[in-house]
Amino acid sequence: MPKVKLGTKSEPSVELKKSADLIAIRTRSTRSVRAGPVPSPSAAEVQDGKLITSFPEAGVEVYQVQVGPRERSLESRKAALRAAPDVRFAGGVFVDPSGEPVVYTENLFIKFRDDADSEACREVIRAAGLVIKKEVAYAANSFFVAAPEGTGEKIFDIAAALLNRQDVEFCHPELLWRRARRTISPQQWHLRTTSVGGVNVSASANVEAAHALSSGEGIVIAVIDDGIDIDHPEFGSSSKIVAPRDATLGTGDPRPKDPHPQFSDDHGTACAGVACADGVAGASGVAPRAKLMPIRLSSGLGSQQEAEAFVWAADHGADVISCSWGPPDGDWWDATDPRHTNMFRLPANTRLAINYVTERGRGGKGCVVLFAAGNGNESVDNDGYASYERVIAVAASNDRSKRSVYSDFGNAVWCSFPSNDFGFPEQNRPEPLTTGIWTTDRRGPLGYNRGRTDLGDLGGNYTNAFGGTSSACPGAAGVVALVLSRNPSLRWQEVRDILRRACDRIDPQGGLYNPQGHSRLYGYGRLNAETAVRLAAPSDLNSLRVSRIVNEALPDLQTVSVALDVVETRLVENLSVLVDIEHTYIGDLVVTLIPPPALRMRNIILHNRSGGGTHDLKKIFDPLVVPALAGIKGKSPAGRWKLQVRDAAARDAGILRRFSLDLVLAPQEPRDAPGPERAAREKTQRSPRAKQTKAKLVRRSTRPA
Repeated sequence: MPKVKLGTKSEPSVELKKSADLIAIRTRSTRSVRAGPVPSPSAAEVQDGKLITSFPEAGVEVYQVQVGPRERSLESRKAALRAAPDVRFAGGVFVDPSGEPVVYTENLFIKFRDDADSEACREVIRAAGLVIKKEVAYAANSFFVAAPEGTGEKIFDIAAALLNRQDVEFCHPELLWRRARRTISPQQWHLRTTSVGGVNVSASANVEAAHALSSGEGIVIAVIDDGIDIDHPEFGSSSKIVAPRDATLGTGDPRPKDPHPQFSDDHGTACAGVACADGVAGASGVAPRAKLMPIRLSSGLGSQQEAEAFVWAADHGADVISCSWGPPDGDWWDATDPRHTNMFRLPANTRLAINYVTERGRGGKGCVVLFAAGNGNESVDNDGYASYERVIAVAASNDRSKRSVYSDFGNAVWCSFPSNDFGFPEQNRPEPLTTGIWTTDRRGPLGYNRGRTDLGDLGGNYTNAFGGTSSACPGAAGVVALVLSRNPSLRWQEVRDILRRACDRIDPQGGLYNPQGHSRLYGYGRLNAETAVRLAAPSDLNSLRVSRIVNEALPDLQTVSVALDVVETRLVENLSVLVDIEHTYIGDLVVTLIPPPALRMRNIILHNRSGGGTHDLKKIFDPLVVPALAGIKGKSPAGRWKLQVRDAAARDAGILRRFSLDLVLAPQEPRDAPGPERAAREKTQRSPRAKQTKAKLVRRSTRPA
C-alpha cells in the first residue's frame, strides 16, 4: 500500500490502504452515472450503493456498495462499468488511516531545490515521462505535471522516485479529500448586546462599538469557499466586488453552480455576509465597508486549484483571506469516532502558496490568513491547515459566552468568535438562547432558507441559523479588516498579535488559561473588535522603523556592506528586516545581517542563495521566516547594524535599493493611568429537534477536482 509524503523527505508519510467496499467512477461527459430520468445500464452496478463523495466538475463519484458472499464482487462491478461508453475510469479507492476516501489523480506537484538549474529540472521531468501542465509561479523551480493517462497507481512510485533525488524538495501526487465545510447548521447578537425573542443576549464581539472607529474602508477580504451570490443586495454597493474568481473552473464567475444535488453551493454566501455584508437591507457584516473578493473553490482538498486560489487572492489585492473549510471532522457527539485522531498533513503545494501570500501579499507586509478551527470537538493540532504557523485558527463561542460544544480545541487555537451552539444533555450543555448567526443567504428559494420566517426572512434572502466555526472564521476576518483599515501599515504578524491582545477572557474558570493567557478552548479569548481597533491606532503601537535608501551597485562576485545606526535604547519585542534588491538571479546572493557587537549575537543569514533565477529580492524577514531574529527580544537595539550582500556566482549583477529595521518595542504603560489595552479590558469584563440538528452536522461538502 502506498505511503505518500506531502512534505519533505524527513516529514511523516500518509499511509493509504485499499477500501473493500468503495468504487470510484469517472465519466467522459462529467454527468453522474445515476443522473437523468432514465438511468443508463451502468447505473445498475451502483444502484445499491451510497454516494460518499463527488467531484462533479471532473465527473468523479465515489460509491460505497454492498459486499459479501451474496453480493456482486467489486471486480465484476468495475469490469461492467468500464465497458460502458461514458465511463472513462472505474476502479478501487484508497482510504487514509481514519477511513476517509482519498481520490488520486495522475498529476504530480514537484518542487526542485531553489539553486537547481531550471532547464535541468525540465529535463528530469521529461525523462520521467511526465508533461508540464503548469509552471508554478509562487515557488521557485516548481511544476504541476501530468503522467500519461492510464498510469494509475504507478503515480505513487513515480512520486517516490523523484522525491528521493537530491535536487528535489517536494514531490507528491495530487490527492483529493472531501473538503469539509465548517458549518453547523434582533438578531445579529454576535455584533452587539441585544434581545432575541425577548431574551437578552450579551455575548458579542463588541463590533457595533468598533464601527465608530472603523468599518473596513479600503480593505479587501477574500472569501475562498463554494459559490457566492454576488448579486445579493448586501453585496451591491459601489465597487464592492473585487477580482471575482472561480478557481475550479478558471473563470471570473464565482456564483453558485450547484454541481451536485447533494452538495449545493450555499455555504460561501453566508460566510461572505458574516465578513462584510453592506448592512443595507437586513444583515451587516463585521466590516460592512470592506470590499469582497469572492473566490469559488469546489475542487478537492489538496488540489492544485486550492493552492492557486490563495495566489490569486494575493496577486489581486486581497488583504485578508478567510477559509471556512478543511479536512473532514469526526462527529462531535461521538468520542469513539476514529477520525478524531486522524493527522491531516498540509500538502506542499498549498503550504508554499500560503507562504507566498504571507510573504508577498500586501506589498510584502503579508496577507492575513484565517482558517476555521473545525467542528469535530477534537484537536485542531491534527489539522495541518488550521494549525499551520502562518494561519490564524478561529474557534467558536456561544451566546452564553462559553465554548460551542462542537468547536475544536488545542494549542493552535488563536482566538474565538461568536457562533451558534446545540444543547447536549450528555455534557450538561443547555439549549442555546438563539438559533445561530443571522447573515446573508442565497436569494429566493435557494440556500438554507427557502422563504420561511422561522428560518430567516420571508423573501429567503437571509438565514437565522448559520454557525459552526464556518461563521466564526469570517467574523474574525472582518475584525482583521477593521484593524487594517485603521492602520494599513501593519504586517500580518502585528495584526495577529493585536488580536491576541484584544481578546476578552471569557469562561475564566472553565477556559483553563495558562500563565501566558492562552486557553486550549478559546485561544487568547473571544475577540473584542473595539479593543482591536483601538490597539491598531498608530499612536498606540510601540513601533519604530529605521531605514536607509542605499541605491548601491552589487557587482558580480563581490561583497557590499551598508550600515544603519540605531539610537533607541528601549527593549525590543520583535525585529523584522526589510531588504529591497534588484537582481537578475537572486540564487547568486547571500544576504547577512550583522548585529552590533555589544549585543553579542551571531551574524544572521537572511537569504542563502535560494530562489534560483527569480528576479529581485524585496522581502520582509521576521522571526517566523528567520528564527534567529528572535534572539534580539528583550535586548536594546542600540548600535550599528550592518547588512552584507555577497554575490557568490558569476554572470549576474544588481542594485541594493533599501535596507530597513522594523522594531516593535516592549510596551511601557504609565503607572498613573491605564493604557488603551488595559482600559478596553476593564470596560468589558436552532432548532430544538435533535435528529435534524445532527443531520446538519454530519453533512459535508465534497469539492470536485
